[in-house]
Amino acid sequence: MGLDSSLLIVDWITSGRHESGEKWDFKFYKSSNNIYLEDDQPLFLDSVLLEQGSTTTIVERMQNYQVIAMVILVGPKLKNVQNKLQDELKRIMCEQLYMPSTFGRGNNTKSAPTKPTFVASCSAFGPKGVGLVVRIAATTTESVYKFLQHQLAIMEPLLGVSPYC
Repeated sequence: MGLDSSLLIVDWITSGRHESGEKWDFKFYKSSNNIYLEDDQPLFLDSVLLEQGSTTTIVERMQNYQVIAMVILVGPKLKNVQNKLQDELKRIMCEQLYMPSTFGRGNNTKSAPTKPTFVASCSAFGPKGVGLVVRIAATTTESVYKFLQHQLAIMEPLLGVSPYC
């Protein structure tokens, strides 16, 4: 891949078929995504490994999260999408994680923090931040699908159709 090329990768896995009682019901899963420049220099190397442990199961570690996803965007044609995604993730996660304090307002009720249903982070990588990786964990497949549909709709002019119709 040349630094003037553009690339979008979406890699995700769900916990299984809920209607059949499946929930992370496997012993081993590995996914690798590696991107190399034209001169075989690594630009992005990544592996996800889920396996049953001796002390905890995959179900226990994943808790209520039913989906994990990774989105990789590289290249100049996707810079606008990268910028929009970073801004949107900052907004979403601030809303998800912000919990107003009830202390000092005459209210002694302590509320237990709840885990967000959608968690995402992003990081730039490569020379001059040419790439962006977004990692997502969510309690529903639908929430990830809707997020991707909304965030990647900006690519319609490049592709001729929306990537998630």
